[in-house]
Amino acid sequence: MTTILVLGGILVALMLVGATVAFITSGNQRVVDERLEQFVGTVTAEEIEEAVAVAASRPDMADRLDRAIAGRGFTGRIRQRIAEADLKLRVAEYIGLQVVFGVLGGVLTWVFFTPSLSPLGFLFGLRIPKIYATRAAARRLIKFDGQLSDTLNLWVNSLRSGYSVLQGMEAIATEMAPPVSKEFERVVQEVRLGLTLSQALDNMYRRVPSEDLDLVNTAINIQREVGGNLAEILDIISFTIRERVRIKGEIRTLTAQQRASGWIISLLPVALAGVLYLINREYISELFVRERPFIIQDVFPCGWLIIGITLVMIFIGLQAIRKIVDIEV
Repeated sequence: MTTILVLGGILVALMLVGATVAFITSGNQRVVDERLEQFVGTVTAEEIEEAVAVAASRPDMADRLDRAIAGRGFTGRIRQRIAEADLKLRVAEYIGLQVVFGVLGGVLTWVFFTPSLSPLGFLFGLRIPKIYATRAAARRLIKFDGQLSDTLNLWVNSLRSGYSVLQGMEAIATEMAPPVSKEFERVVQEVRLGLTLSQALDNMYRRVPSEDLDLVNTAINIQREVGGNLAEILDIISFTIRERVRIKGEIRTLTAQQRASGWIISLLPVALAGVLYLINREYISELFVRERPFIIQDVFPCGWLIIGITLVMIFIGLQAIRKIVDIEV
């Protein structure tokens, strides 16, 4: 009976994951197609206004959930995380993925380890979307920083050829590869829709919080207020960024061994515990079971305290090593 319940729980969790992914992908594509058709299709302004009114009167479930949680404080952080990772998700969809992965993590932990660790598996599952979004945002930021120097060179050449600032951005959106091309294309579109160039650049910095981009935005805003040769300013910034990127690369090369050592030292106790669990499950299970000795009688066994202290010490050690090798340029 227990085996049937376990298999049923796994099946339900997998179905939830599949249904959530299908709902997000199909729903987003449908909405995107409808919105694009409003602008690129051969329709009149009256038809566009009518379509927008109908869409507003019949919002889908994700839109209703977004409106329900719009005033909550945590939604701002989630929106920022989604924007930085460039994920095609709404806040309600992101939270739905968290819940699904949390349930799946709790079920898998209960099946393969012990029911007492199911809450930990649930909490870890909740963090999986956040971990993915954070890593995607970090990769995107690194790629953007690597392209920024060439982007500025193209921008400088465009300005010296007689292009305006916005035309130079259009050339970047056409010639460069993502994510730079996508971000500058968004800036051009926002300016055409009525935003000022300063507001559009601030929005781009919100999506890509790069120190080099902040320097570029500051230079453009100052030049628009007080005047000056923008091409020469951007050329100097481009040289500065190239040198910074070169120095950062050298530092990462010199500290690669230390960073690898930190991860190896941190993951070694976890890997060793996993090997011992496979060799002698009863021996390691003494840390998980709710048996004597207790810290809190019949509630909190001593093994849980040992596991908690171990994880905290591993985390502190890893953060200390990362802080040492993280050299600011």
